[in-house]
Amino acid sequence: MRVVWNDSLACCQKKYKLGEKKPTNSQLQKQLITQSKNTEDREWLSEVSAIPLQQSLNDLNQAYQNFFKSTKGQQKGRPIRPPKFKSRKSKQTARFTLMRV
Repeated sequence: MRVVWNDSLACCQKKYKLGEKKPTNSQLQKQLITQSKNTEDREWLSEVSAIPLQQSLNDLNQAYQNFFKSTKGQQKGRPIRPPKFKSRKSKQTARFTLMRV
């Protein structure tokens, strides 16, 4: 989801500017999903399934991996730009996992 993606991207960019390592997915999940649900601004996240929120973090992580592979020359094709913030007008997607009973 766009809000989690943008919050996560902002956090990663802030860490980069401070010279720190990119947070792991589990750190981002704890900070941006679990803890955010307890804040007044993001309490609405409690009403949404956690799976698309986690998928958003996974997508951002994959975007960063692709970008770093591209900059190191480990990926074929044209150079990939770093991840960017999503706007309300950008394509909105959500993926859910199939639960088997």
